[in-house]
Order: sequence, then structure tokens, then C-alpha cells
Amino acid sequence: MSTLAYDGTALLGRQLRRMRNNPGLLILTQTMPVSVLLFFGYVFGSALAMPGAAYRSFLVPGLLVATAAGGVMTGMFQAAQDTHRGVTDRLRTLPVSRAAVPLAQAVADVAVTAAGTVPFLLVGLAVGWRMEGSALGAAGALALLLLFRFACVWAGIFLGLLTRNEEAAGQLGGATFLLPLLSSAYIPAEGLPDGLRTVAEWNPISAVTTALRDLFGNAPVPEGAAWPVAHPVAGSLAWCAVLLAVFVPLAVRRYAHGER
Repeated sequence: MSTLAYDGTALLGRQLRRMRNNPGLLILTQTMPVSVLLFFGYVFGSALAMPGAAYRSFLVPGLLVATAAGGVMTGMFQAAQDTHRGVTDRLRTLPVSRAAVPLAQAVADVAVTAAGTVPFLLVGLAVGWRMEGSALGAAGALALLLLFRFACVWAGIFLGLLTRNEEAAGQLGGATFLLPLLSSAYIPAEGLPDGLRTVAEWNPISAVTTALRDLFGNAPVPEGAAWPVAHPVAGSLAWCAVLLAVFVPLAVRRYAHGER
């Protein structure tokens, strides 16, 4: 474990410098959620039964989780980029822990996401969103959000190592835009047709979104929902545990053995 921690810390610096040297990606990932909040909050909000300010309070946690789910896309693209350009092969020849490289990428991504959450929350406060719950609940919500991002990045890393191509990863990553649309991130799932409601309620994004709304005090837990949404904190932790249990060993094994 000490070797993993030492190697991971050294490689974390590489990942952070890499992100710093790619300001376009950072600007895009920081401004896109804010743009969606303003567009959805003021355009879609006028078409829903909720008053505008109430919908924006409902929307902010959903957008936070939708952004966290975007870790699948960023993890996939960065892993595919390193593989396609031969960086992964060079790192594989170094005497470092095989888990250190993907771990450093995941931790760096979570660190950048945590920093990017601050300006988004400030914009949310400016448009009427408030933390109505306790400070402990709000801290728990943010911790859960970052845990979900961490789990999503691991899924993306494995898929990026699997595709091994930047263009393919970019196209496949774009499909992740559909995941929040099939959840309760933007609209209440209760109003969906039965089949779509079932899909939405078993979408991990819905469980984490409901947990954040509950912990922030923005909306109550819906009644009669599927188990992950009816018990959102436990459901969110269960989804994160499943994602990590599946994709961490798959990503580490894929990195260690390459195409074999």
C-alpha cells in the first residue's frame, strides 16, 4: 500500500500538470454546467408546474450529479488519449504500481471536479438555490457527489483503455449525455410513463440526485419510488460500491496487461 501511495502521489502531479496545460478542457467543463443551469432554469423552468425559483432549486442538485456522471466521458477520453499516443505503454515500462496510474487519473479528476463545484454553487446561489438542510447534510451531499464522480471516472478509464482510440472514445463518451435525460436530474420521475419511470428510478444518477436534494433540503424523497430512490443515500452508496467493485479491478487489469 505504501508503494501504491508513493507512486500514486508522484503520478498525481503529472495528471494535474496535464490538466493545467489543457485549459480549453477545463474551461469547457467549468462553464457547461453553468450554461445548462441558466438555460434549463429560465427556459424549461417556465414550462413546468414548479415556479422558476423552485425549479432552479430542484435543478441544481441534478446538474451537480449530471456533471459528476460526466466523469465517464472525461475518464474515457483521457485514458484513450494516453493509450493512443503511446503514453500508457511508456508508463507501463516504469517500476511503479500497476494501480497507481489509473488511480492518479481518478484522484486528479475528482480534485478538479471539487474545485469546479465551487463556482457552480455560487451561480446556483445567485439564481435562487439555497442549502435548506443542515451543514452536516450539505457536507455529506458534497462527499457523496465526489464519491460518485470517483466511481464514474473508473468506469471511464476502463472503457478508454478498452477503446484505445481518441475518436472512438469521444463519440462513445458523447452518448453519456443521454444518461441524465433518463433520470430525475432535470424533471421529476413521477410524471414519466411507467416503463421510463422504472428506467429512471434505477438509473444511479436518480439515486444520487435524490440523495443530494434530500441532504441539501431542496426536495423530499418521493413516495412509492424504487428502492434506490426511496432510500437515496443507501442507494447511492450501493451504486458507488457496485461501480467501484466492477470497474477498479477491470481498469487495473486492463492497464497492467494492455491488449492481452
